[in-house]
Amino acid sequence: MSGAYSFEVALLIGTGVLLAAVAAVRFSSRIGLPSLLVYLALGMLIGESGFGIEFENATLTRTLGLCALVLIIAEGGLSARWSTLKPVLPAAIALSTVGVFVSTAVVGLVVHLLLGVSLHAGLLLGAVLSSTDAAAVFATLRWLRLKPKLMATLEAESGMNDAPAVILVVLLATPSLAGVHWSTEAGLIAYELVVGAALGLLVGLAGAWTLRRAALPAAGLYPLAAVGLTVLAYAAGVVVHGSGFLAVYVAGVILGNSRLPHRQAILGFADGLAWLAQIGLFVMLGLLVSPGRLTDALIPALVIGLTLLLLARPISVAVSLLPFTGRSRRRRSRYERFGRRDLAFLSWAGLRGAVPIVLATIPLSEAVPGATALFDAVFVLVVIFTLAQTGTLAPVARWLRVTSPAEPTELRVETAPLERMQADLLQLEIPVGSQLAGVHLDELRLPVGAVVTLVLRDGEGFVPHEQTRLRAGDSMLIVATDEVRDATLRRLREVGKAGRLARWIAGNSGKTDD
Repeated sequence: MSGAYSFEVALLIGTGVLLAAVAAVRFSSRIGLPSLLVYLALGMLIGESGFGIEFENATLTRTLGLCALVLIIAEGGLSARWSTLKPVLPAAIALSTVGVFVSTAVVGLVVHLLLGVSLHAGLLLGAVLSSTDAAAVFATLRWLRLKPKLMATLEAESGMNDAPAVILVVLLATPSLAGVHWSTEAGLIAYELVVGAALGLLVGLAGAWTLRRAALPAAGLYPLAAVGLTVLAYAAGVVVHGSGFLAVYVAGVILGNSRLPHRQAILGFADGLAWLAQIGLFVMLGLLVSPGRLTDALIPALVIGLTLLLLARPISVAVSLLPFTGRSRRRRSRYERFGRRDLAFLSWAGLRGAVPIVLATIPLSEAVPGATALFDAVFVLVVIFTLAQTGTLAPVARWLRVTSPAEPTELRVETAPLERMQADLLQLEIPVGSQLAGVHLDELRLPVGAVVTLVLRDGEGFVPHEQTRLRAGDSMLIVATDEVRDATLRRLREVGKAGRLARWIAGNSGKTDD
């Protein structure tokens, strides 16, 4: 009876925390507080300094944390659009590799000089903090109307940079690997990244081919199979000593951009799993920390955080994206270029969240000297700088003029006709100052296969006709088939910039925003 009673009490506490966390999403969005901080606070509330639940198992936290990250990264890959990701892929790869190494080196050296720790300990701390957090990026930046290239770059970077960061932390935290030569370490990192990417590509292509031809007996099995394939990619990558995180992201991108049955249901299921993983991860990390020790970590955390925010991140962005800045010599470059304002925002938007805290459990579970102080400093740093950065992202984006308020977004709806048509439902809000205001509907000249089905104006919806004149503040619903979706987005952007004259003005993708 005691065992059953304990299980029921644990179930009661767990469901209570889950429901409180779900309610906290709406509360935190209203007051502008990042939801991940609310989840951390919930974990600390039920922990040793709150309700008295003691949890000190760093090894279990590390294992469950990595599992949660797999689901979060899988959702990021499944929801990424290849048409948006492709032009920024080289830049994202540079940020995810060169950027990680540069950030690690800068933080390690500065911490070594300012705080007097050994260079090895400084580099370990730099490696722990080198990865931007997929959960923080996906949950925070998707609420902002950023330029598509900036949003795609930050999302792709956060989905891919976990791999080299984990490898660096393991190499620096494992005593048996302490004497490995740097060239061997570099070869090992390259091997893991190449193998991880190849496995992700293989699993994604094979999985997409199978799901398109499999006649599963229930629609609910397709989301399970799709997410299961991303987890398979991670497991296969780890088994062959490749990068499992990179494998799961690549597999997710391949699956998410394939014409799968019940695609919207797959995305909705993956989104729900990612939220559950975020809630469980942050609450568990809040449980693991001891609030009584955090005051001693405040000053080191501020020093390290300022170093990361004002020095390491800007330098890593500048070095990584050096080949992608300025004007392209070709009139229409295949890849996006980045101007000074873009680089400034990318430097400010390198959000840290659960990933550094999870990575800090690796030296903690390996009993590395000073690991407890490192974990506490990382925890305090993440809380303080997540609160500071997320609160300033919107005004900084507006100040740097990198917002794109008229950018159409995809709506995830469960509609069988759209599924059969292989079409998407897009939403577009017309902000004040947009050249779309004043344009008649027929002047949009959307490609065949795209149509404006509804306009919401002053709280009332109506079906428009060809001579309907768009106004600032209108919200449009647009149905576009898969074949013309990207062309529809390009056309709407052109009209939003040039108005009626967009029919005579060609886009210039080689320009940068200085």
